Amino acid sequence: MRWALVKVSLAGTVMVVLAFAVPLGLVVKELARDRAFADAERQAAQIRPALAITTDRAQLERAVASTQAGETGRLAVHVPRTADGPHEAYAVGRPRADLRAVAAARRGRSLVAAVPGGYALLQPTALDPEAFAVVEVYVPHDAVDNGVTTSWMILTGVGLALVAGSVATADRLGQRLVRPAERLARAAVELGEGRLGVRVREDGPAELRAAAVAFNSMADDIVQLLAAERELAADLSHRLRTPLTVLRLNAASLGDGPAADQTRAAVDQLEREVDQLIRTAREESRSKPQPVLGCDASEVIRDRMAFWSALAEDEGRTVRLAGTGTPVRVPVARADLVAALDAMLGNVFRHTPEGTGFAVDVHHSKDAVIVLVSDAGPGIADPGAALRRGHGAGGAGSTGLGLDIVRRVAESTGGDVRIGRSVLGGAEVRVWLSLTGGARPRRRPRRGRARSLTARLRRPVINRHRCDP
Repeated sequence: MRWALVKVSLAGTVMVVLAFAVPLGLVVKELARDRAFADAERQAAQIRPALAITTDRAQLERAVASTQAGETGRLAVHVPRTADGPHEAYAVGRPRADLRAVAAARRGRSLVAAVPGGYALLQPTALDPEAFAVVEVYVPHDAVDNGVTTSWMILTGVGLALVAGSVATADRLGQRLVRPAERLARAAVELGEGRLGVRVREDGPAELRAAAVAFNSMADDIVQLLAAERELAADLSHRLRTPLTVLRLNAASLGDGPAADQTRAAVDQLEREVDQLIRTAREESRSKPQPVLGCDASEVIRDRMAFWSALAEDEGRTVRLAGTGTPVRVPVARADLVAALDAMLGNVFRHTPEGTGFAVDVHHSKDAVIVLVSDAGPGIADPGAALRRGHGAGGAGSTGLGLDIVRRVAESTGGDVRIGRSVLGGAEVRVWLSLTGGARPRRRPRRGRARSLTARLRRPVINRHRCDP
């Protein structure tokens, strides 16, 4: 798809550029030609007053030499023999046109004749009703083509730049379309191979985001259906024990004989098969842990903030929420994420004075989601102890379990929890949720002042403030 978009964009842009550049190039050439011959006509007009006054050769030579074209040898005058004149026909200057062209011009019409190295503009000037002098202006090829090559090069450069820009834009758009589609295709293959925990990041164009949402919903439904199927198989197998017990009792009352022995053997065989079914169903359920049903972290955080905002309004606390405008799917069950958020937000209300503001910020990259809960309270005195189960630092009313819940939720994804100083002046709980399910990626080395989102949000922090986990 990506290369198809590039090819379509390339073909369309090339056609548009050619449709505009070729006519424009021809127009530039014609304009240069018209400019050169207009200048030649202006040069020819400068000698006409002299012809109207005299046809004396010496005076005409001085008049030709006084013009710009005459100085460079590009102006000539063909004077005809007049009936009452004392002289024969002659030419002043350096003529280049042949006699046939000059004779055609003497019929009273201007013309352009091709001569070696360029063109000759021939313009007749009436000396009397029957005699015409011809003014010849030489126009070299350089004058006719002046600026044409440069203009064509500029047009070519602009056309190539447009084509390159169009191809680059199409390639970027193709990547934006193709990458989400490729991720969706890979996830579908992995799901078909039995990897029930695979999910797709919901990004890209609206249609592909809708497809990703539908895929994730389908994968969640498949996991739930398989779990229900295993439980149903185990339950149904277990329910067979009651009729089997009745059959065993009835078989025992049959007495002796081949038919009775065969019935009891069949009941034993059936009971062994039912036991095997129960063991297989339960062992398979234990050996294949159910993949965690992920949730949209942005939606969960917005929902819990709406819940806690009512209490914050009653206590006069300022609340700020940022970064939840984009759906962000995390590999954490909704109930677990709700419990972790409630633990962190509950600590703010429990261990900071009324009127203390707090904020929740969400940052996400390709491999992780970071949730920052910060407040303007006194902070946490011992961050290390606050993260240990049962070692709360909040004084009275502290159970020491809140941040341990948060830590276990983060570590279940391969992330962690850190406590630091917030920009509000109090405590900041930084929850790192990995989207890759593995260990946290290493920080990139600092290069000048430029640092990645990962390096900025995961730098080590030192805090001496307190808040109860």
